[in-house]
Amino acid sequence: MNEKSPSILAEGVRRREVAAWAMYDFANSGYTTVVITAVFNAYFVAVVAGKAPWATFAWTAALAVSYALIMLAAPVIGAYADAAGAKKRLLALTTAGCVLATAGLALAGPGGLAVAVLFIILSNFCFGTGENLIAAFLPELADEDSLGKVSGWGWSLGYLGGLVSLGVCLGYAHWAQSQGQRAADFVPVTMLLTAGLFALASLPTFFLLRERAGKVGAGGTATNEGRRAVNVAAAFAHVAATLRDSARYPDMRRFMVCIVFYQAGIQTVIALAAIYAQEAMGFTTPDTIKLIFIVNITAAIGAFAFGHLQDRIGHVRAIALALIGWIVMILLAWLASGPTLFWLAANIAGVCLGASQSAARALVGSLAPAQRHAEFFGLWGLAVKFSSILGPMTYGAVTWISGGDHRLAILITGSYFVVGLFILRGVDETRGRTAAAR
Repeated sequence: MNEKSPSILAEGVRRREVAAWAMYDFANSGYTTVVITAVFNAYFVAVVAGKAPWATFAWTAALAVSYALIMLAAPVIGAYADAAGAKKRLLALTTAGCVLATAGLALAGPGGLAVAVLFIILSNFCFGTGENLIAAFLPELADEDSLGKVSGWGWSLGYLGGLVSLGVCLGYAHWAQSQGQRAADFVPVTMLLTAGLFALASLPTFFLLRERAGKVGAGGTATNEGRRAVNVAAAFAHVAATLRDSARYPDMRRFMVCIVFYQAGIQTVIALAAIYAQEAMGFTTPDTIKLIFIVNITAAIGAFAFGHLQDRIGHVRAIALALIGWIVMILLAWLASGPTLFWLAANIAGVCLGASQSAARALVGSLAPAQRHAEFFGLWGLAVKFSSILGPMTYGAVTWISGGDHRLAILITGSYFVVGLFILRGVDETRGRTAAAR
């Protein structure tokens, strides 16, 4: 059987290479699922910070610092990766950094606020930078008309990776609790397990994924001169050129603004889901882990299903459908007074999470000019990370000011999806592709 499928993959790309690329989503999803969404965030508030009134705000502030660092670095790293043909090398560095810093979280016990904050900032910075770099491979691997499908493969496999990591941690947590251990005893071990699984599952990516984009010259095309070593100053020049040329890509620019708003809502749900479940709904730690476990299954289904749907109806329409779903989810979570309605809201969030994330990555790949993929995905990362500051910090500030009113905070979060849906109406996918081709 021929390894290449001309209707889906780009010229010269083999299926095993796409599988290796998608395995990185499988590998790094354990970090977001266990550390950011399900386990360490609630542990940070309840144990490390001792449920202090400022605990939720402290968690969102630590994340905000890491995202601010990514915002500063992402466009330059993306431009440098394009200019030097170094996406894979930089990905290896950020992967090692995230794995080591995640293991470092095992040192954060009760009262260990400084240690927890330090390693959260380091691990999340490396994770976010690596996320941008792996996304920049997508346009090199998929046919232009199949970006959504291939992106959906990665996202759906990623949620399965999150399930594996979460399942291992859940199994260990149940065993530890049966031995009479407390969260302060077993949560640090789950950080070591998560780090180890990330390192192991990422190996196929580095063995099989090829670095196709060569070093480029100032004009954006491969030249002998461009193959010389480039420096950070050249990367800044590429970023400056992107900002100057932004008027040539009005749909990409509008979509980046759209991303800032609706991703503010998504990033809030990711960073604070476990905290909301425990503080507003009264869930226990095992209940919360089970909830996130099930939500990852629905997220995988959403990413896979929408990956095929969006190539037929268009990436913009797929994102619009997902945003409507997010608005419904927020209203249900706000109204929920018992577990049944909240479980429904959480699973709607799972489907919408997989769908919106997959479609956004595919749309950026579709609107990005050739030879500047890493640079434009760096700008995508810039928008997402800014939203990752805006949304969670809003939630944290509302809970602090309101004396712990998590329901009010989640309702305000819903406004970001409404604004994002309004801005998305002005994005013309066909016009944007034409601009990128020019």
